[in-house]
Amino acid sequence: MNRRNILWSAVSALGAAFGASSAKAATEAPPSSKLKVVYHLSDAEKVNFVLGNIQNHIDGVGGPDHVTIALVIHGPALKAFHAAQANPDISKRIGDFSKDGVELAACGNTMKAQNVTLTDLLPGFVSAEKGGVVRLAELQSQGYLYLRP
Repeated sequence: MNRRNILWSAVSALGAAFGASSAKAATEAPPSSKLKVVYHLSDAEKVNFVLGNIQNHIDGVGGPDHVTIALVIHGPALKAFHAAQANPDISKRIGDFSKDGVELAACGNTMKAQNVTLTDLLPGFVSAEKGGVVRLAELQSQGYLYLRP
């Protein structure tokens, strides 16, 4: 019985020592690269909500230098970004996001369905030629965290 207690104490001490050294190593490790996040937007009624989430995200982490954000838009939501119909608030936000380095990707399939080109959209957009859902999967495979508010 005494041997068990001695053995158990030794194993416990080793575990505690290992845990302490792991915790110390974690606090001494260099900071990881900045977080990468992709926002998915397809619902027209959620355009302002998602744009607000993106701005809150940028503000919450201390600015655009602390996060990499992509916005992938497809379906009915893309109409809000047609330059001819976009309201001034959306135009300003998209301009600010573009300056902040947010990737603004418009689904190539939706663009065809809506009969628009990149020149018909607000400035700063790129085309997700293979489709919005394909672009979402590509970004996730590159380590982007997926958010669909």
